[in-house]
Amino acid sequence: MIASAAGRPPGFLRRMASALYDLLLLVALLLVATFPFLTLVGGDATHGWKRHLLQLYVLFVAGFYFVGFWTHGGQTLAMKTWRVRIERADGGPLTRARAVHRFLLSVLSFLALGLGFVYALFDRDRQFLHDRLAGTAIVDAGPSGAPPA
Repeated sequence: MIASAAGRPPGFLRRMASALYDLLLLVALLLVATFPFLTLVGGDATHGWKRHLLQLYVLFVAGFYFVGFWTHGGQTLAMKTWRVRIERADGGPLTRARAVHRFLLSVLSFLALGLGFVYALFDRDRQFLHDRLAGTAIVDAGPSGAPPA
């Protein structure tokens, strides 16, 4: 079992609801963040090198969003709403390197048809595969958002 100060991990549906909410926030952020990119490289970024550059830019913006929140409080806006928090498997806060590692693994989980997320249904601690591989855990943040004392 995960040795966490918060105890039990939140249920699968609550974590997926948080992920869906994060996805909605991320789409809004990416829509706004794409405007400066299109202004700099031109309006048609659907072909060739511009497309690949846009894909890298979107990945960078998404990573900046998640890594920034995970390393400063352990919660994105959606995670605060659904009262879940990300931390190291030993209960400590994420370092920037571990947060980047988790982000890249979660992208791979998503690209693998979401199998890294489905893994949580079979994991003994109900953690996603990318959390297991990155040495992180999603835990219940309690009513105040902080771990229980």
